[in-house]
Amino acid sequence: MSFFDAAFLFLAGFVSGAVNAVAGGGTFLTFGAMTLVGVPPIVANATSSVTQFPGYITSTLAYLDDLRHFWRQALLLCLISACGALAGSLILLALSNPSFRALVPWLLIAATALFAAGPWLKPAAGPEHKASLGSFAGSLAQFATSVYGGFFGAGMGVMMLATLGLTQAGDYHRLNALKNMLAVVIAAIAILVFASGGVVAWPQAIVMIPGGALGGYAGVWIARRVPQGVVRGFVVAVGLFLAFYYFTKG
Repeated sequence: MSFFDAAFLFLAGFVSGAVNAVAGGGTFLTFGAMTLVGVPPIVANATSSVTQFPGYITSTLAYLDDLRHFWRQALLLCLISACGALAGSLILLALSNPSFRALVPWLLIAATALFAAGPWLKPAAGPEHKASLGSFAGSLAQFATSVYGGFFGAGMGVMMLATLGLTQAGDYHRLNALKNMLAVVIAAIAILVFASGGVVAWPQAIVMIPGGALGGYAGVWIARRVPQGVVRGFVVAVGLFLAFYYFTKG
């Protein structure tokens, strides 16, 4: 890894942390940056899970008071999420880099469209009431989302918030707290599988993680000065650029 590549990855981590703090979608940037410096697609995807993991933890901690009210009921969804993430990450490891590379532009298009539709997919804020977390439809939807998250994490948060809003009871903050908690489980399982499979680029991850931490802090400043729609448009543009890049490069 050259000094230029390290500086580029650190910057990508910083911007990723900033956009996650404002609008989400940082995975597009970490995944794209690593592929542009020559990291194979499967390794870039796996390493992105590592770089995003600290942010999932801090987001969950921020909602700790909400989680205390229903964490026991959420354990079933945590178990389902772990199983789905295990399945998705094992499917990824079973693919060759050329096979996964052929899927990447389609995955990016789907994730970009999902991210762009995020504001319309968020559940509306409602009155406070205890979340109901045991429905069969909710469990099935969470398993499918977890398989996707273990396989390819871009857009996972938006997808999960949308499915939780359709299948679970609770106001927006409770659902967002649950989403963050489940994202930690999905990412943790995926990271364990990817690390044991030897597909994590640790030097690149080590460069990007502190950049992401600094970017997350700076994102608070950005959020107060830059409209969320502008940041969301930037992430969508990056997603479309990466999809075009993979379609044309093959």
